[in-house]
Amino acid sequence: MRLAELVCPGHGAGAAAACSRASAKAIGLLRSTTARWRRSALLAAAVVVVLAGCGGSVRPAPGSAPAFPGTAAGAQARWFFQALGRLPIPAAAIRAHFAPAFLAQATPALINAKLAGAGRPRLLSVTSQRPDLVAFVVSIRGAQRFRIELPVDAQGRIDGFGAQELAPATSPASVLPALAPGWVAAPVTFKAGGVTIYGTYTHPGTAAAGTIPAAVLLGGSGSVTDRNDNAPGQTDRNLLRAVASWLSADGVASLRYDKLGSGQTGWGRYAAHPGRAGIRPYEQEAVAALNFLAGQRQTDRARLAVFGHSEGGIYALLLASGLAGHAPRVRAVGLLEPVPIRFLDLIGQSSGASLAGEVQNGQISAGQAHRLGRAITRAIASLRHTGTLPAGLPAGVAGTFNRDGMGTSLELSQIDRYDPAAVAARLPAHTAVLLTCSNADNYFGCAEVDHLAAGVSKASAKLDYVHLNGIDHFLKEDISRNPADFNEPLPFSAQLRAALKAFLASNL
Repeated sequence: MRLAELVCPGHGAGAAAACSRASAKAIGLLRSTTARWRRSALLAAAVVVVLAGCGGSVRPAPGSAPAFPGTAAGAQARWFFQALGRLPIPAAAIRAHFAPAFLAQATPALINAKLAGAGRPRLLSVTSQRPDLVAFVVSIRGAQRFRIELPVDAQGRIDGFGAQELAPATSPASVLPALAPGWVAAPVTFKAGGVTIYGTYTHPGTAAAGTIPAAVLLGGSGSVTDRNDNAPGQTDRNLLRAVASWLSADGVASLRYDKLGSGQTGWGRYAAHPGRAGIRPYEQEAVAALNFLAGQRQTDRARLAVFGHSEGGIYALLLASGLAGHAPRVRAVGLLEPVPIRFLDLIGQSSGASLAGEVQNGQISAGQAHRLGRAITRAIASLRHTGTLPAGLPAGVAGTFNRDGMGTSLELSQIDRYDPAAVAARLPAHTAVLLTCSNADNYFGCAEVDHLAAGVSKASAKLDYVHLNGIDHFLKEDISRNPADFNEPLPFSAQLRAALKAFLASNL
């Protein structure tokens, strides 16, 4: 079964061709987007198969309560909708309801993997114009909406399904947590390595609160990600802004900043030669940020924390372990969807999986994939030995490692020296660690983050390992596995919010 047939079921020949073209365009967008954002997320291996297909507009079913029709397709659609609320679907049930021809290409394990995180659906509308096809609209956790098309074969079994994500009905501002009453988000500056760093210090507006715990917040994505974890073209991700607001509600001050190359900070003294900026300036920033925070009159120096997202998780570990430089002791560490293995290993694994997927989908030949794979291997070896990329790389391969100001080759080669698990093993004993992974993070999964968790355990740290459900890389309620949705106005994880609140109450 071709990719278009899996994503775009139930269409005539002309419509299927149009849908296939649209799907190919969407897949190409995902490839280019992940290349641009390789530092926060890296080359997604799986493209949208189940939850980013094609479909037309939907007409609400008559009456106040949507109902599935009494056809074979209607019965299967009713079962499928109910199964979404009880994931994973047992393999025996999938084999009973899906056509054998479909299952020859999409195994029960694959179907469940693509549906992971799609629990708690609410039926919004149902449309049925043919006895062998039903379309219905669901909302996931009351926020993300999908139009699902479900066709059946002559025996009444499901022979494909696709979903079109519908636009959110909210605005970015409507999903951002508010600061606690009486708290302020004040612009501040501090010096690090001869560069003026610009940031936001969130704290109570008066001294009446006394001394309180405080946390440094570190974003991912190399040199373009600013204090809110936003980047050019992705200005509504706002992860660190949301975390700062959550912390304020729990009585924890915070400092987040535009790191070197981003926001107001820019490149500073590296402006003429950004490529000379290696890992050291970013380590210096983290140390200086913690010293700045510890020096504030409202900060309780015995209750300091650092939270890092994605690549920021590595810098959080370097700071808390003392490897980044001399700094006040950190009592608690938050690792939010952190890079879990050596950076260049992750790029190599993700690139290999992505190439294999493109071969399977007919986008490139096996020979092309082999040549690109050899170029990626050569690039990784060169970065590890010389800190530079070799000459003559295909443009797409070179862009994977350093493109559009996403960071420098030197910094990438130097941060790759650290296995996050080995750094975590050096944390002081009894350090409290909050670690997250998600079944809907399309860049690395819980199996990879388990490696990092093992390192934390070697340090005799107090580990709180939270497995999130249906949460994307930027911690939004998002099952699409589409990097474009990082910028959508979707709610941040309620599951993470509860885990964070409990972690802070117990450890800070």
